Amino acid sequence: MAKKLVIKRSLNGLNTKTEMQEDVTDKITHVVKDDIWGAIKDFLNLGFHYGEGDKRIAITVGLLLLVVLSFIIAGFLLKWIRVLFTRNMDTTDKNKFVSVFKFIKYITYIVVVFIVLSLAGINVTPFLAASAALLVGLGLALQELFQDIIGGIFIILDKSLLVGDIVEINGKVGRVIEIKLRTTRAITRDDKIVIIPNHKFITEVIFNYTQNHKITRENVNVGVAYGSDTTLVKELLLQSVDNQKGVLKNPKPFVIFEDFGDSSLNFGIYFFINNSFIDPGIKSDIRFKIDALFRENNISIPFPQRDVHLFQATHKP
Repeated sequence: MAKKLVIKRSLNGLNTKTEMQEDVTDKITHVVKDDIWGAIKDFLNLGFHYGEGDKRIAITVGLLLLVVLSFIIAGFLLKWIRVLFTRNMDTTDKNKFVSVFKFIKYITYIVVVFIVLSLAGINVTPFLAASAALLVGLGLALQELFQDIIGGIFIILDKSLLVGDIVEINGKVGRVIEIKLRTTRAITRDDKIVIIPNHKFITEVIFNYTQNHKITRENVNVGVAYGSDTTLVKELLLQSVDNQKGVLKNPKPFVIFEDFGDSSLNFGIYFFINNSFIDPGIKSDIRFKIDALFRENNISIPFPQRDVHLFQATHKP
């Protein structure tokens, strides 16, 4: 009997403890749910409230915090994407993409603002319609600008143009000194800076002398009089590039008998150089040597000759 009383009292004690624990848990839950979370909700709901029902507009602290948090997350994601995208690029190309991602970041922020305004109950359809019309107008007015930016992105991605490359555009030869998102700057052989819109590199045919390698083949053409010793002409032309500064020994220079002209036998001396930017000076020196060698060996360079026939008209009386 005594044992039953002890067991009964123990069970009553356990029930009392359990009830006390449940009471404490309920009180904590009530404090957290009603007091703390309620205070947080009241704080987040502070702000500007206007209208009722579907036309209700609410700009609250919570909404503003959501905007800030969205900007932070968007900026972090864009930075992570930029690092991932440019991890294999050199420092110069990475710096070029900073401008691209800044532009993307601004577009992302604008999208976030429109989403937040929609969550606030503001009808953003008129804003979107106006923005679309504005973008169409800007797209037509700034069509070449967008083409330049897209061209700059393509140049950076496929590396079809690099700083130091020698290009020919519209008959002008220049060495690329800077590639930007919208334009490319090159210095010409007469030390003038030419600014090239990037869209020209994707819409026009551009000669890149150094895309594959630095070595290019050049030539100097000359005509000699009919009856000249062609074997001697070949030897003299090869002598003209021998020991010429800037002309490579390998690949070896060679001579081509190009054609029988109207008043001359046409030859070309072909040679290789590793700096196409200064090839006019090299060609000038070779022409001087050709002229001197031809004079020494009595090889004449003819000028065009034309036969003129005069007919005297007879007048009847």
